[in-house]
Amino acid sequence: MIIVQTPLRISLAGGGTDLPEYYSRREGFVVNAAIDKYVFVILQERYDDRIYINYSRKEVVDRVEEIRHELVREAMKTTGVKNGVEITVLADIPSEGSGLGSSSSLTVGLLNALHMYLGEQVGPRQLAEEACQVEIERCGRPIGKQDQFIAAYGGVCAFRFLPDGAVQVERLPLSDRDLRRLSAHLLLVYTGITRQGSDILAVQKERTEENLDNLDAIKALALQVRTALLEGDFDRIGWVLDENWRLKKQLAPGITNSQIDEMYERAKQAGAIGGKIAGAGGGGFMLLYCPPERQGAVLRALDGYRHMPFTLERDGSKVIFNYRRYTWR
Repeated sequence: MIIVQTPLRISLAGGGTDLPEYYSRREGFVVNAAIDKYVFVILQERYDDRIYINYSRKEVVDRVEEIRHELVREAMKTTGVKNGVEITVLADIPSEGSGLGSSSSLTVGLLNALHMYLGEQVGPRQLAEEACQVEIERCGRPIGKQDQFIAAYGGVCAFRFLPDGAVQVERLPLSDRDLRRLSAHLLLVYTGITRQGSDILAVQKERTEENLDNLDAIKALALQVRTALLEGDFDRIGWVLDENWRLKKQLAPGITNSQIDEMYERAKQAGAIGGKIAGAGGGGFMLLYCPPERQGAVLRALDGYRHMPFTLERDGSKVIFNYRRYTWR
């Protein structure tokens, strides 16, 4: 049995510039952070040659091509695992529409578990690049690359997306004290709305040309966040989140709605400095930057919405259990 733990993430700034329609012209730049909420992939070797997949539904098939879960199917094709396994997927939060990068965390975790099953220890870059290949190229999802890379690397990272598709990774050297202090200023509150982020991103990609100025401004904000993190000027992040959200709402219809707008204004009036919807928008979790002494008032103002406590996570996808019972394969 192999168990892989892969973190979810929050995007602090720069989202949208990791789409190829933008970075192929002007380079993209995103600052992301992993959090201590996880997707778990459990891979169990089977005594027979069938394939068992357990998630919100159960699949039992004879061939990889018959698997309905496209991420599992394409991850198995990528690694070359053909049969004789049972794969179970568990998550700390519902995977659909959270805005926390759960699909990419699942893909990275699947690849990590499958490589380990084959006796292959692979690094975060290979996991991230293969996950991008699975989601974007094999499954045709209209998404960027930030989620796969932060799931693989963990910590707080700045990612630069180059016109040729390469990704430069910078791990920001925050101390444990800084990680705790930053975590203490961040809130995640669930909007109660689920949505398909890929639908919003598909429209956003089509509107890249008319959104270039906004995306340039969003990239500049991500560079400000990097500087603020390195200098320990965390309150600046709150103001950047607020401006990032103002710009992000203009990228595509459906990123916000009247409920989200009201929720955000209530949070700001109660003491939040800034925030935004996590992920593509339209629902899922709202990320807020708020001084600890004001958080009680903010959460009271958002009474009826679920608060999810979290802290930042240094580690990316990792194997937390590995025991093989059978030796005949």
